[in-house]
Amino acid sequence: MTFEEVYRQEWGQVVATLIRLTGDWELAEECAQEAFAAALERWPRDGVPRKPGAWLTTAARNRAIDWMRREAVGAAKLREVAAMENDEPAYDVPDDRLRLMFTCCHPALAMEARVALTLRTLAGLSTADIARAFLVPEATMSKRLTRAKQKIQYAGIPYRVPPAHLLPERTPAVLAVLYLLFNEGYSDARSSLSDEAIRLARLLTQLMPDEPEAAGLLALMLLHDSRRETRVSADGVLVTLEDQDRTRWDHAQITEGEQLLDATLRLGNPGPYQVQAAIAACHATARTAADTDWPQIAALYGQLKQTPVVALNRAVAIGMADGPAVGLKLVDELAAGPLAGYHLLPATRADFLRRLGRSVEAADAYREALELAATEAERLYLSNRLAQIS
Repeated sequence: MTFEEVYRQEWGQVVATLIRLTGDWELAEECAQEAFAAALERWPRDGVPRKPGAWLTTAARNRAIDWMRREAVGAAKLREVAAMENDEPAYDVPDDRLRLMFTCCHPALAMEARVALTLRTLAGLSTADIARAFLVPEATMSKRLTRAKQKIQYAGIPYRVPPAHLLPERTPAVLAVLYLLFNEGYSDARSSLSDEAIRLARLLTQLMPDEPEAAGLLALMLLHDSRRETRVSADGVLVTLEDQDRTRWDHAQITEGEQLLDATLRLGNPGPYQVQAAIAACHATARTAADTDWPQIAALYGQLKQTPVVALNRAVAIGMADGPAVGLKLVDELAAGPLAGYHLLPATRADFLRRLGRSVEAADAYREALELAATEAERLYLSNRLAQIS
């Protein structure tokens, strides 16, 4: 197991343990960071311990206790810490990671704060990763995370899983965390994140079989993940949906995703994850790119809340259905909004311009997208496109 894999697997558990012991989010993250830094220094020399999570937790806890001693918290606080360490409550959620997500997603926090804080604390995503997911500057997201931690501390919000009957009020935030966790792994080819998101979504559908959006989210993940092996070429270049080898898609996953979607849609309460899964199903079941039902996809996007990203995706679908000139007009209308600085906006614009034969303008848009792209696979794809029309 690589250090990065250990980090992603153990970070959330270590931080959550320290929060439970100290009640201080900032201290928990700082001590966890120190423990991981120590591991990065020692493990290459001494070898990875048999239980890396236990090693990291012990190292981080020792740092927290040292800090409290230095701050003269006193013996009473240390006794309290020891007592809390041994006072493990009986939880209703059967998985450690999922249980911690329900713990972090406290309804006293705004939805975005709940989701961002959980991604930072439990998934180990950087502030920059989370800011990119929410389409805000990193400094803005850093301030939001700080305010959320302060609210938890000042308001005395308890760090524990609620009773089973209160889980539903936290479910939308947990679903959002899983959705963004999957997207982070999917967009950057970090399959371990996507796999973990799918695993947790499966558990959640078992835990809450009457929650249609949980099943809808799982269906969405499976339908997208079915294309994983074809999304990047052997030389590391992003492969667009229309150019992927559909014979290599995981058709068992597609079938499972379709069945889940059909079952949950029959409940008659379609939410945004179910609608997105229906869009993914349109792509996954088209035998060729030419067979894609773009008018249906555009109509489905119209059923979703028109966030900037949804509006961009809808513009793509309309452009594919009604022609690149129509799509380009819609994309240009989005240029002055929150998508400024989002690489897929100029990339989409470049593609419509290329299809219209406006090569000089397309090249400029590809260059803009290339400067903003977050992954090497995307940069290689955009560079290739630029070379083709230059």
